[in-house]
Amino acid sequence: MANERTFLAWFRTGIAIIVFGFAIGRFSIALREFMKIQGYTSVTAGFTTWLGILSAVGGVLLIFAGLSRYRKARVQIDTNTFEPAGMVIDLVSYLLGLFGLLLAGYLAYIEILNK
Repeated sequence: MANERTFLAWFRTGIAIIVFGFAIGRFSIALREFMKIQGYTSVTAGFTTWLGILSAVGGVLLIFAGLSRYRKARVQIDTNTFEPAGMVIDLVSYLLGLFGLLLAGYLAYIEILNK
């Protein structure tokens, strides 16, 4: 049961990241229109779109990683050879941390650009 709950946690996280990517992409459209109303041409809204796409694809990959981990753990549990995830957890943590820093840097860049 714990293995299934862990998979569902991966799944929920993947869905949240996909939705977050969609929101970032929609923000790109809103940003472009807002800049157009103010008479500016936005050179950075395209970057926001790519961040949204990257987030959505990352969410899908996270779901597949969770499914892969679930299947591997199920076999290990059945054969009494279970080992913790290790590298997968590290990789996902570093990638999500990097994405968060990239997004924060972009938002800081936008703030500086608008002053």
